[in-house]
Amino acid sequence: MHVAARPKKVGSWYAVGALVAHFRKKARLTQEQFAELANLSVDTVRSIEQGRLALQPDRAEQFDELLGTGGALAVVVSRLPIRDRIVQFAQGLVDHEQEAVSIQSYQTQMVHGLLQTREYCLAAFDARYPALGSETAEQWVNARMDRQLIWQRDRPPVGHFVMEESILRRQVGGPDVMRRQIQQILEYTDPVHMSMQIMPMDRMPHAGLAGPMTLLETPEHERLVYLEVQRASFMIDEPEEVSDYHLKYGMLRSQALSPDESARLLHGLLGEL
Repeated sequence: MHVAARPKKVGSWYAVGALVAHFRKKARLTQEQFAELANLSVDTVRSIEQGRLALQPDRAEQFDELLGTGGALAVVVSRLPIRDRIVQFAQGLVDHEQEAVSIQSYQTQMVHGLLQTREYCLAAFDARYPALGSETAEQWVNARMDRQLIWQRDRPPVGHFVMEESILRRQVGGPDVMRRQIQQILEYTDPVHMSMQIMPMDRMPHAGLAGPMTLLETPEHERLVYLEVQRASFMIDEPEEVSDYHLKYGMLRSQALSPDESARLLHGLLGEL
């Protein structure tokens, strides 16, 4: 079965926004007055109060101080689950990612979010079109960094990543950002439960020309496939179709450079930067 996920309104941030509006009104401040106090645009305040923009932890602390709310907003924001800090169309992935026992991913355009540095992630969001507002970009970057906490679990998932060589040659954020990003990939693939392979740019035959995929296994050993394109995503759980993607991924692993060869290529790329 395909379950499509598309952007839509979510309750958590509407509730937080309503709370901000309540405290602001209780302080007898207009949106314009509060925006000036917080050194924000009126549009940003409106977006937060309407739940269209997440209230970041540092911003929540600032609002608490300005409105005299005794830390109430910071507490509420800190208690929200990671999924509520993720752009809506990717929430299906994050729900399963946080408890997965294994994650396998083939990427064609960008370093996988679970391996990205903050600087690489921010540069990627800065390049989006239409452009994101600075508050939204920071929100998404923070959420992506939070997703990486899965590698610090007592029993972290087994992770395997196949990525196109071209991803590592694209200067996202410039040479310094790419140098640190490649170093982080090498660091992430040191542990015994992590592995990474690079697909050379000239490699044919190639089993992944139809696009990226992420394969997940749940604690109940259910196998899922996550596909994403632009601002839409699909979670597939139909066994026969999931099996096809696992066969495809297995072929990709056989066609890509070995982990040792991939590490040597990464070290070579570092020398070129």
